[in-house]
Amino acid sequence: MLDKIVIANRGEIALRILRACRELGIKTVAVHSTADRDLKHVLLADEAVCIGPPPSDQSYLNMPAIISAAEVTDAVAIHPGYGFLSENADFAERVESSGFVFIGPRPETIRLMGDKISAIRAMKEAGIPCVPGSDGPLGEDPEAILALARAIGYPVIIKAAGGGGGRGMRVVHAEGALLNAVSLTRTEAQNAFGNATVYMEKYLEHPRHIEFQVLADEHGNALWLGERDCSLQRRHQKVIEEAPAPGISAEQRRAMGERCAEACRAIGYRGAGTFEFLYEDGEFYFIEMNTRIQVEHPVTEMVTGVDLVKEQLRVAAGEPLALRQEDVQIRGHAIECRICAEDPERFLPCPGTITQFHPPGGPGVRLDSHIYAGYTVPPYYDSLIGKLITHGADRASALARMHTALTEIVIEGIRTNVPLLLDLIDDDAVRRGGVDIHYLEKKLGL
Repeated sequence: MLDKIVIANRGEIALRILRACRELGIKTVAVHSTADRDLKHVLLADEAVCIGPPPSDQSYLNMPAIISAAEVTDAVAIHPGYGFLSENADFAERVESSGFVFIGPRPETIRLMGDKISAIRAMKEAGIPCVPGSDGPLGEDPEAILALARAIGYPVIIKAAGGGGGRGMRVVHAEGALLNAVSLTRTEAQNAFGNATVYMEKYLEHPRHIEFQVLADEHGNALWLGERDCSLQRRHQKVIEEAPAPGISAEQRRAMGERCAEACRAIGYRGAGTFEFLYEDGEFYFIEMNTRIQVEHPVTEMVTGVDLVKEQLRVAAGEPLALRQEDVQIRGHAIECRICAEDPERFLPCPGTITQFHPPGGPGVRLDSHIYAGYTVPPYYDSLIGKLITHGADRASALARMHTALTEIVIEGIRTNVPLLLDLIDDDAVRRGGVDIHYLEKKLGL
């Protein structure tokens, strides 16, 4: 097992990684910005190293500072969590060339799946269904672009090959707007990702967002751990997730899960990962693979009993997967609500000091959060301050427990999105299950 690791992240995921390390007897090094010296995981880690001022590009995105922290503390590995440098192939490469273990996939795998065009090509070769589209980057010939869109059928969506997080994409409903949309997306992609390459896909009008969790080791073993429904989202940012996905049959789950595991073996995947799909009219369409631990991983942990972070650490240490596919059983239902320090109506960040904090409790209730009374939420980072997860024997039980938990939680001193989450959990369509990815924005009038 790894002796000591650097946790190259902050907030709830950093604390989550620290707890997994404690259970495995791994020593931890917390790296932090000057704004984060009072984070819970920083106070609990075996060692802490300040890596820069508050701006992310001078701290959590500062590759030399993070690698130097590993060097001066005699750590052997670096866990990137999610966000920041977690899917940066150059960082993974620099970590490994510096003699440390990168707790995640190989750099070449991150690079392959980070480019949407190469990812789609690899998935098609592995037998994963993809959205009808250009099957490669769009060229410069306007007539060829127009002809392709006619062949696919409107509406279409233009996407940046290096995009992510909902950026670098435009929906086009009519031919007259197509060429301008391509030009604008290219400019935005170059500015945001340093890569002006774009491609075209059929735009599905009422899809759900379904994703499959996978685990793989460097010995050629791979397995799938069920699926999650992440359709409740605003501007491509997920708000509520659940597992298993309502309305997905055991046969569909098994068939797509096996395909995902086989794709992992085909590309030589290592670690935890997620295949993301749009799901419409009974069909799955691959959109991207996240080569890291997901924010919403706890719902999978709750229904399978598998600690995904501990599995990441074991795989990074070179161990083969201890689980076989037949060992993975889906039990009950789990729901996760992302709690953010933001205005629940205008969605503006609300940093500040938490004056009072009371977590919910009871059977089947889990709160992954780094906050405490007296903690000051800084204005420099993502507004996520916690994830509330409930588990029950069935979906109705998980929903009931989530309603109770949301009415119990107390966070004073700042505004949070808890009122919005409670409204969604009590929404009739949400309670029925199976809403599409546009439902929340329509409900909010966006």
